[in-house]
Amino acid sequence: MEPTTPGSLPPSAFANVMAGIRQKQEEGVTAGPVDDAPTPNEPGHPEYHRRRRAEWALKRWETATPPRYRRADATLPDVQQWADDVAADPDTAGSLLLTGTTGTGKTYQAYGALRRIAAAGPRVYEIRATTAADMYGLLRPKGSDRGTEEELKRLVRVPLLVLDDLGSAKASEWTEEVTYRLINERYNACRPTLYTSNLPARANVDDHGRPLGPDLTSSLGERIVSRLSEDTRVVEMTGTDRRRRGAA
Repeated sequence: MEPTTPGSLPPSAFANVMAGIRQKQEEGVTAGPVDDAPTPNEPGHPEYHRRRRAEWALKRWETATPPRYRRADATLPDVQQWADDVAADPDTAGSLLLTGTTGTGKTYQAYGALRRIAAAGPRVYEIRATTAADMYGLLRPKGSDRGTEEELKRLVRVPLLVLDDLGSAKASEWTEEVTYRLINERYNACRPTLYTSNLPARANVDDHGRPLGPDLTSSLGERIVSRLSEDTRVVEMTGTDRRRRGAA
């Protein structure tokens, strides 16, 4: 059946249509606005696209996360706030350092923070997580087929990096130089990094100003800690070793 248009109507029918329109106008009835904006469940709405980005990012997170930490959740308010800031604007969020003795949940919180960032649906979600020991192994001569400089560049350029157990390796001029280059270049590029360490950034001192124990300053050097101190939030985690408690 062919569609009916005003021009195809007989004169009497067309006159009736026009009379009806005039009557509605006289009664003050006018056509209302048509709301054709997309809903949150439709393409074109910001929330729809945020959800799609979050789904994709969470899949990336799961792939990059060891099975033991795939239920990790950021439960500390300071860690949650940092993750939210990274999701909103990574260029201004700065870095995060989680310190505390072995087994206080630092790595769990770190992977939980990565998960929270992914769930926010950021526009860019490229992550890498490694331990300091694995990083040094990778960057030693013949540690990678790509070569030391290429591997270091990859660590520097990744938008979001987790470096676990910072300060745990035996200190040497080489480890200090490698760590300095990594932290300094990420610092200059304003790329957020999440560090964990069993050592405090700076140990308490005695009455003579001498450190009461090892810290990141003595392990990594003043140059590195100076850069960390400017834009890195420090969260001190306390408690007993959860791994031993679970075994008990």
